[in-house]
Amino acid sequence: MNLETKMSLENTAHLGRPRLDELVPSRYALNIGEIEVLVISDGVLPLPTAMLGHNADPAARAAWLKDMYLPQDALDWALNVVVVRSGGQTILLDAGLGIDPDLHLPRAGQLIKRLEAAGVDLASVTDVVLTHMHMDHIGGLLVDGVKEQLRPDLRIHVAAAEVKFWEAPDFSHVSMPPGFPDALRATAKRFAKEYSGYLRLFDEEYEVAPGVVVHRTGGHTPGHSVIRLASGGDRLMFAGDAVFAVGFEHPDWYNGFEHDPEEAARVRVRLLRELAETGEQLVATHLPFPSVGRVAVDGDAFRWIAAFWDY
Repeated sequence: MNLETKMSLENTAHLGRPRLDELVPSRYALNIGEIEVLVISDGVLPLPTAMLGHNADPAARAAWLKDMYLPQDALDWALNVVVVRSGGQTILLDAGLGIDPDLHLPRAGQLIKRLEAAGVDLASVTDVVLTHMHMDHIGGLLVDGVKEQLRPDLRIHVAAAEVKFWEAPDFSHVSMPPGFPDALRATAKRFAKEYSGYLRLFDEEYEVAPGVVVHRTGGHTPGHSVIRLASGGDRLMFAGDAVFAVGFEHPDWYNGFEHDPEEAARVRVRLLRELAETGEQLVATHLPFPSVGRVAVDGDAFRWIAAFWDY
């Protein structure tokens, strides 16, 4: 997509030819004031359901899954990536899984072909903002041939604390399936090496484009960040991995990928309270696609209110 192309509700429906493997929509467009937003599915990750709350009573976890009509053993986690246009900049929020690091995840890593199907040219991307450096957020940039298509002046914004963490990452508090820690280490190391010249580090927050501000939250990883969009009275937060589907009803449950689960829970509660108070829209990486919705307080916990699709 060149900088003049608009990712609006009117034209994204016509971009790209129909594909037999795209019978289910994989992109969803909306506007936040003057900011154009396109949520794109990178596919799904099948993971053990224990990952949703490894500190939870197994019976309580099983009851939640039953109430949600979800399987008890493994669950498909959505992988959502966002493309934003503001002030003449085209910004990619996270980059999906990309390559399959020998973990047998064939239904993930769809971002590059789906960007193409949506008419988004990699050469038009001026900035990438990373919520953190787990492989399902950076791997799309490591797909063969992608780096060659990117602009030489591309800016990749990531918290300085995140880059520092992956120099010697601590996995002592996570609860991941076998193979994931090694894959995460290897992918982050490769990414830091290949894209070191593109990185633009920030400490606590940075305005990437008009109305597009990235804030470090920590918790999930030390440099985990959320991106806030604001324009014309409209607001939206891309929360990365700060909240998962179970996190509204059970914000105190620890996700298996959280490197500091206690802090991650505190961050989750703080962000959900903020979202409930402001009424702004929410998109998160692992909420069911397109994950656009709002948050309401529900007793001592929260409730996710999915947006009605706008066709």
